[in-house]
Amino acid sequence: MVWTIEDYPPSMKNLPDVTRKKAIDIANAMIDEGYEEGRALPIAISQAKEWRENATDEEVEHYRKYGKVTTRSPEDRKHKSNPERMEEGEIVRAHEDGWAVESKGAERPSNVFDAKRDAIKRAKEIADNKGTSVTVYKKDGTVQEKYSFD
Repeated sequence: MVWTIEDYPPSMKNLPDVTRKKAIDIANAMIDEGYEEGRALPIAISQAKEWRENATDEEVEHYRKYGKVTTRSPEDRKHKSNPERMEEGEIVRAHEDGWAVESKGAERPSNVFDAKRDAIKRAKEIADNKGTSVTVYKKDGTVQEKYSFD
């Protein structure tokens, strides 16, 4: 299922507009990466609420005006079915725009942060939700630390 601003799950109906928009975008991205709908929705809603709590007024207004909800047809999805993605741990690595958080084996990061500590915090939240692990890398590509949330 691909959700839009006009067609979204009932669990998102009571979210404020901009938070719902963010939750739809996150959920669509998670489904595209192979998450099952039942797991993607609560995680996306939680992440969107957290984003709203931590975002500045300027960031919220920019997303309200310019943020585009990911839209794609089911045929456009790269991963038709990828339930093993839930078993993959998160990694934090250097990125051209700061520090990236991504699932092991993912083609692109789920988040990019300016501060490494923020990336680690986000990776821990995702791994805790999935019951997996986090591996943090230094800029030189060597492992800095690991966390487990089994």
